[in-house]
Amino acid sequence: MERNDGMNYAPKGLVKKVVVGEGEFQFAAIGLDHGHIYGMCNGLIEAGAQLTLVYDPDHKKVNDFVTKYPQAKIATSEEEILNHPDIQLVASANIPSERGPLGLRVLDHGKHYFTDKPAFTKLNQVKQARIKVAETGLKWGIYYGERLHSESSMFAGQLIEEGAIGRVIQVIGTGPHRANPKSRPDWFFDPEYYGGILCDIGSHQIEQFLHYAGAKDAKVLHSKVGNYHFKQYPKFQDFGDATLVADNGATFYFRVDWFTPDGLGTWGDGRVTILGTEGYIEVRKYIDIARDSQGDHLYLVNKQGEKHYQLSGKVGYPFFGEFILDCLNGTEHAMTQEHTFRAAELCIEAQEQALQIETAHHTYEQVAHGSDFVK
Repeated sequence: MERNDGMNYAPKGLVKKVVVGEGEFQFAAIGLDHGHIYGMCNGLIEAGAQLTLVYDPDHKKVNDFVTKYPQAKIATSEEEILNHPDIQLVASANIPSERGPLGLRVLDHGKHYFTDKPAFTKLNQVKQARIKVAETGLKWGIYYGERLHSESSMFAGQLIEEGAIGRVIQVIGTGPHRANPKSRPDWFFDPEYYGGILCDIGSHQIEQFLHYAGAKDAKVLHSKVGNYHFKQYPKFQDFGDATLVADNGATFYFRVDWFTPDGLGTWGDGRVTILGTEGYIEVRKYIDIARDSQGDHLYLVNKQGEKHYQLSGKVGYPFFGEFILDCLNGTEHAMTQEHTFRAAELCIEAQEQALQIETAHHTYEQVAHGSDFVK
C-alpha cells in the first residue's frame, strides 16, 4: 500500500468477513484512471466477491492491473463486460466526468455499479442516476473511501451509535492531500474533468458529516475555492472550504487542500473532530504526527474520562460485504441510496456556489482593508 501517494492508496483489511461463496458474486472493472480502483477491488475481494474481467483502453494500466489481480481476464471492450451474463457488478475509477454516463450504461445492462468518488461532476448527472436507479432497482454505490476504508472512521460511527458522546452537534473535517503534480494526468488539473476541489475530495467530507450527524439532508451556507500555489495550472484549485448545516441542526466546517508537505510520512494528515452534547471524538486517520507513523488513531473524551484507541487491524471494513449483500438482497444496510446521492449533490452544490479567491495580484494589506478579492 502506497502511503506517500494518495492516488495509489489502496488499503487492505486484516479483519475480513466473507459474505458470499466462491463465484456467487462476480464483478468486473472498467476504467483504471485513478488508483482508487485498487482499494475498491481489495474491499470487494476481501468480502468474497470474484473479480473476473477488466477493461481500459490504456494497455499499460490494464497490464499493471492484471499483475496485481491475475485472476482478472482482459476484456477486449467495454461491451464485452456489459454483455457478460455472469457479471453482477461493475467497479470503475475512470475520469470523474465520465463516471455518471458509464453508470447509466452499466445499469441499462442489468448490472450494479460501484464508482469512485466523485461519482458525478454535474447535478444533472445525479438526477439521471436517480431516475435510472428508480427504473431498474439496481444499486449505484460510491466509494467514499476516507470513511469506508478507514478503521478509525468506522469506529467513530460505532461509538456515536452507542451514544458515547451524546447527540452530535458539530463536525470539523480536514482533508489535506499531497499533490505530486509530475505524476498526475492532465485531466487532474481541469475542473471540467475532475469537478473542482469541493466536488472531488470534498465529497469525502460531506458524506462523513451526514453519516456522523445522523442527518438526511443539509444546506451549503458558504464555500470558497482558490489556487494559491499551482499557477502553472491556471484552472486547478489547490484549496477549498465550506460550511454546512444539517436538517437536524448539526453544523459542519471542512477544509480540503493539496498542500501536504514532503516531510509528512503519508499522503495526507486527514482528521475529523466530532462534538457531541456529552463528549467529543477526534480521528487521526493516516498518521499521528511526530508520535506514530501508523494511522487509525481515535481519541474519545466523555464523562467516563479520556481514551486513546489505535485501531489498525481491529475493526475491518464492513461496508464492502454489506454492499454486496445489498446488491443481492435489495436491502440498504451498507448505505442508503438517498444518502449516497445526496452527499454527491451537496459537494457539487458547494462547488457551484463557491467564491473564487483571487490571489495572483493582491497583497495581505489589500485583503485586510476589504478590497474586492473574491468573485
